Amino acid sequence: MKGEPHSGDRSPPAAHSPPGRGITSRPWWPWAKRLGKILFFAVVAYLLITQARKVEWEEVLATMQRRPIGELLRAAAFCAASFALYSCFDLLGRHYTGHRLRAPQVISVNFISYAFNLNLGSLVGGVAFRYRLYSRLGLDTATITQVMGVSMLTNWLGYMLLAGIVFWWWPIPLPPDWKIDSRALQGIGIVLAAVAMAYLLLCAVARRRTWTVRGHELTLPSLRLAVLQLLMSSTNWLLMAGAAFILLEQKIPFPTVVGVLLLAAIAGVITHVPAGLGVLEAVFVALLSHELPKSELLAALLMYRAMYYLAPLMLATLVYFVVEARAKKAAPPN
Repeated sequence: MKGEPHSGDRSPPAAHSPPGRGITSRPWWPWAKRLGKILFFAVVAYLLITQARKVEWEEVLATMQRRPIGELLRAAAFCAASFALYSCFDLLGRHYTGHRLRAPQVISVNFISYAFNLNLGSLVGGVAFRYRLYSRLGLDTATITQVMGVSMLTNWLGYMLLAGIVFWWWPIPLPPDWKIDSRALQGIGIVLAAVAMAYLLLCAVARRRTWTVRGHELTLPSLRLAVLQLLMSSTNWLLMAGAAFILLEQKIPFPTVVGVLLLAAIAGVITHVPAGLGVLEAVFVALLSHELPKSELLAALLMYRAMYYLAPLMLATLVYFVVEARAKKAAPPN
């Protein structure tokens, strides 16, 4: 449901509680919040350390030393471009809902949530961080839900379009012990592409623009916004694949890298493993070990994980503290 415009310059008025019964009357509450933050970022630090320990750094460093610096910089540029583009997905939700937060605020929240989403899962990153940070900036729950829904829909619409094209036209040879074969993958590709095209068609010609689902009104975006969703998301997935393609020394055809990355992404979602730990590497090794030695594959993927997962997570942690500090300073006194 499209929400009324909300100002990002002021927080919504807090509900008044009877004296002695509000949260502010509980002396333990500020300490509980601080303890919760400390525990959360202790978990983040633990994640960084445990992931780092699993990396065979000698092999990675040896591989990196053999790579031209320009090649590594190009891969890092693709990763940075992907993050920059994904961090603009919430701007589509800003346009859709009409809220008035400034673009830099929206991009910062989107960047933080994406980095934590990749490493800790969607409930923590994609959901919890958005609700916390956007509410601190003055958005109500209904608007935050719509912004988050538009962003997630954008991501998976582009996935369906790109996966549909790749699985349909460049099917990947799958291992014989997998439950589906290449022909079935082609069929899945056709279905995915058809769903993405049906969404565009619906946005273009549907006379009824609003539906009510479980008490929530869903309004179709304009065709222009729907096309932008598909273009932004598809480009983002291609940038991610481009980084992996460069780190694999361009020894594997680009459409194949795209297809394997898309399969690894959906495998990570299905398994619900934070950061897709081991899933990304397992899928690439299972599908490409006949084309490249396993050591080369793992070295490239570990560099990819360091560039696309760990480095943004460390930066997002710093940005989070900055955003929190600014929101706290802008909040009205109790």
